[in-house]
Amino acid sequence: MIFNVCKFSKKLRSYVKKGRNVLFEGAHGAEHVDEGMVLLQANLDDMNPEWTSYVSDALFAAGANDVFWIPIVMKRGRPGVMLNVLASRERVEPLERIVFRETTTLGIRRIAAEVHRLGRRMVQVQTKWGPAAVKIGVANGEEVQYAPEYRECAAIAEREGVPLKAVYDEVRRAYLAHGGAEGGGR
Repeated sequence: MIFNVCKFSKKLRSYVKKGRNVLFEGAHGAEHVDEGMVLLQANLDDMNPEWTSYVSDALFAAGANDVFWIPIVMKRGRPGVMLNVLASRERVEPLERIVFRETTTLGIRRIAAEVHRLGRRMVQVQTKWGPAAVKIGVANGEEVQYAPEYRECAAIAEREGVPLKAVYDEVRRAYLAHGGAEGGGR
């Protein structure tokens, strides 16, 4: 089964739960390099840190590929954060409008970037709490990364009253027990 999606949707989860091997198509199916990307950066030392989640959500909703914050020390020893927004060139202007409107920055750096992305596929494993999905990263045709799907693991942890890390451990064990990720992964 092949899907043209980037997020782990309900429809996709239903296919994985039925035991089907799922390959992502388009943006995340095959290994590739995204050219024409831009990393926007802004240093902030006078913004309320409670706003970071709101700003991140607005940027993702407007098409940012990634948003992350790095703690920094600015001139005269002031603590601050560096906002980083990765996006396609076409999304730069609307994303900059959000950064200027929702933060206290007076300027934004634009840095040209390319992003090497692994191919991705999803598989389902059986755990003592039921099925769970594992995302697999593929480079040059070889599995090099694997990770339990967070949302499913969080739902299992909440439903079963067990620590999230125990669910992750069980999903990884189940994946490896069924021949996954020989030598690769995290």
